[in-house]
Amino acid sequence: MEIAFLGLGIMGSRMAANLARAGHAVRVWNRTAEKAEALASSGCTPVDSPKQAVAGAKFVVTMLADPQALQDVALGQGMVDAMAAGSLWIDCSTVDPSTSRRMAQEAATRDLKFLDAPVSGSSGAAANAKLVFFVGGDAQDLESARPLFEAMGARTVHAGAQGAGASLKLVNNLFLAQAQAAWSEALGLAEKFGLSQETVNEAILPTHVAPAFLGFKRFKIESRDWSPEFPLKHALKDIRLALSAAKDAGMDLTQLAAAEALYAQALSRGFGDADISAIHEIASRG
Repeated sequence: MEIAFLGLGIMGSRMAANLARAGHAVRVWNRTAEKAEALASSGCTPVDSPKQAVAGAKFVVTMLADPQALQDVALGQGMVDAMAAGSLWIDCSTVDPSTSRRMAQEAATRDLKFLDAPVSGSSGAAANAKLVFFVGGDAQDLESARPLFEAMGARTVHAGAQGAGASLKLVNNLFLAQAQAAWSEALGLAEKFGLSQETVNEAILPTHVAPAFLGFKRFKIESRDWSPEFPLKHALKDIRLALSAAKDAGMDLTQLAAAEALYAQALSRGFGDADISAIHEIASRG
């Protein structure tokens, strides 16, 4: 299949490479041209603009940083206007549901199909095609794109209509961010009690009490290795999107608001580009 992939950060670069390895013809674009050029060795074709990327492509995948970046590329740089009628736009960016629904409307006015399909999983899952896709949109469109999802991930969840994938991703990341901070608070309290981190890890992480992803973050916390798998600044962005969407829905997320303050403090102390597990530097201190 002829595919355009726009947005080649930690996740997008690995996803695009997996599409090429699966035998698809993949044109890639990124704001920083070097990131696109680096994927030539994986079988992708770098291009100079979003319009060049999408011209004639049956499928267009976007994996951009936030709602503003998505709107800038899709509308400001003319991506949707350059897409062929009837083609399918799969947006894997983590944005708020209202943005996804607005992009779906922009697509529909141009006779384009649209799926919001954000992912669950970090850089390792992206590299190994083990991502989980949360998809909002028409079931037939999902089926037509299934070979792409299978090339990039291990599981695809059809969450509902357009915007439902984005909604499910915010629910997922709301829990992820709070659990990561809560675990660091627990480790900090254990230290005050005189318990070793190893004892706490061995006692709790193998049980049903602990979410599985905390086991993957154990080494990073133990070694203070904050190399990014999921950058903390993106976690904070997702927290703020969830808070805003919850407010629109008439819900006050008091626990998430407390987590937002912790992550904002971590950002102010220079941990924005570090892994989400670097929240340990703030949360474990009390």
